[in-house]
Amino acid sequence: MNFKKKRSNSKQEIPTSSMPDIIFMLLLFFMVATTLREVDVYVKYKLPEAEAIEKIENKRLISYIWVGRSGKIQLNDNIVALEDIQDIMYKKRVELPNVIVSLRIDKESEMGVVTDIQQVLRKASTLRINYSSMLKQ
Repeated sequence: MNFKKKRSNSKQEIPTSSMPDIIFMLLLFFMVATTLREVDVYVKYKLPEAEAIEKIENKRLISYIWVGRSGKIQLNDNIVALEDIQDIMYKKRVELPNVIVSLRIDKESEMGVVTDIQQVLRKASTLRINYSSMLKQ
């Protein structure tokens, strides 16, 4: 007696019916999980060094103000005058009451510019201020 093995003629294929669902879920996950850099920095600055720093966890609450070596002030994507900061930050605070202003000031900048910005932010009732620095190596 000869026994023959029966082989099926159909090929085993990987089911691809749920592939679009998986791709859509991955796309949605990465869209929600990633944050893109929103601002291009136009001023040149070098942050001062500190021995201890604390990182802010919720980056969405932060509004950055850059002060360059030349005294130029950048708020978001625009170079602004000192007088314009009050209106812009007041509107920002109305939209987002817990906004934190992070000052990224060049270490060679004059303290008078920093004091002027602090006074303008005080007039705009934006009182949560962070001073950015680099960790001392």
